[in-house]
Amino acid sequence: MGKNLSADPCEPQDRGRYRRKVQRCLDTLARMLTDGSFSFPRKNIGLEVELNLVDAELRPSMTNTTVLEALNDPSFTTELGQHNLELNVPPRPLAGESALLLEDDLNAYLGAASRKAEESGASLAMIGILPTLRHEHFDQKWLTNNARYSLLNDRIFAARGERTVLSMEGAPLPGRQPERLRSYSESILPEAACTSVQLHLQVAPEEFAAHWNAAQALAGVQIAMGANSPFLLGKTLWHETRIPLFLQATDTRPEELKNQGVRPRVWFGERWITSIFDLFEENVRYFPGLLPETDREDPIEALDSGQAPKLTELRMHNGTVWRWNRPVYDVVDGLPHLRVENRVLPAGPTVVDMVANAAFFYGAQRALAEADRPVWTQMSFQAAEENMYAGARRGFDAQLYWPGIGWIPPDELVLRVLLPLAHEGLRRSDVSDEARERYLGIIEQRCLTRRTGAAWQREYVLRAEERGAERETALNRMLGRYLELSATETPVHTWSLEA
Repeated sequence: MGKNLSADPCEPQDRGRYRRKVQRCLDTLARMLTDGSFSFPRKNIGLEVELNLVDAELRPSMTNTTVLEALNDPSFTTELGQHNLELNVPPRPLAGESALLLEDDLNAYLGAASRKAEESGASLAMIGILPTLRHEHFDQKWLTNNARYSLLNDRIFAARGERTVLSMEGAPLPGRQPERLRSYSESILPEAACTSVQLHLQVAPEEFAAHWNAAQALAGVQIAMGANSPFLLGKTLWHETRIPLFLQATDTRPEELKNQGVRPRVWFGERWITSIFDLFEENVRYFPGLLPETDREDPIEALDSGQAPKLTELRMHNGTVWRWNRPVYDVVDGLPHLRVENRVLPAGPTVVDMVANAAFFYGAQRALAEADRPVWTQMSFQAAEENMYAGARRGFDAQLYWPGIGWIPPDELVLRVLLPLAHEGLRRSDVSDEARERYLGIIEQRCLTRRTGAAWQREYVLRAEERGAERETALNRMLGRYLELSATETPVHTWSLEA
């Protein structure tokens, strides 16, 4: 999705040409997987962080272009909304003290961005959903000025044929009734409210299915203990409201197609896999092209000539199917490789919390992927999906299913089962003891205190309202305090609720 696109209208013949080219790319990928064409020197990790810009009143600051020009750093790019930035941290090996260096690098990147934002009258906010967003911030005029975002907006709306409906009911604050949101949008900008952390892991083709299946099994507990998005348009909703919001904001289906069982483009999936090819093939079979542009490369001819094919159309198509764990094909320095992209986590609350979330994921994922009896042979795919939605809705108050245990709260599941596995997975990955103990220690304490970013936000707002504040005032105060604590780099489980 990172390339610039033509703003010319899509003609009917373009779709046929695109479909044929995507299929040729898919055939090329199948051959590459059979022939062993992929580079895999070591397990590299990567990380992307989506950020919000806020003004002095903690409202969205539509200044991403100004801040990017001041930064002049290719590691930062635009995102969908004018109040968004994205940071792409250079890839690195997982082993050794890489996680400690990742924390240092993230602090350096974000410190530089924060200084440039302040020069433009804005501040950075790392949070899953900015709680001060209002309905007017979803006006199409606030799309980032880039043809690909306008095209994506127009084609999603053309496919659906009607307005975006935002409809959800939340997990109530203690002693309160559940709150409901029912709203509409004339653009896909509600997607820009969803700011996430995306974790990448490069894997060998023969290892991909096991790592993807493991990531799917982990999604529910990841979200439950990393939730940081409890408020949207003034309502208390899910602990991780990004999950239903992203689905609804980019849904290309009118009600009739939903009723027919047509798959959404924001998708958990429907089965455990045996190869990365399964995922790309499903994407091609089930989803029409949203951005049907083609290039001149013949991927099979490129492969026959000894080059790594770009597979441009297949990659673009893959970028418009938003799986929570996405397959990635990429070419770096002329060498093709495969990655699992884990997309379930929100941004924030702090750098150290995000690196701790990453360390837990990479460690537990490896241990599950290499288990003698894989967890996905012991539980249904539907159970993993239900875990994800339960964790997103209720956080640590959820009940998740795990084989051999049955129903269990996320904190207990982590402490009893998954944290020891994460330790073992990081040891096998040659992660230093210092890094392993630092970051998994934070996960342990977060589970013992049962305090996520979402839990802290909810409790702060509840206390402010009990002292007489209106919801809008309470949210504004909460965000101000959140930004102060986020800047201290103390993990969220240690945060005070005092103003």
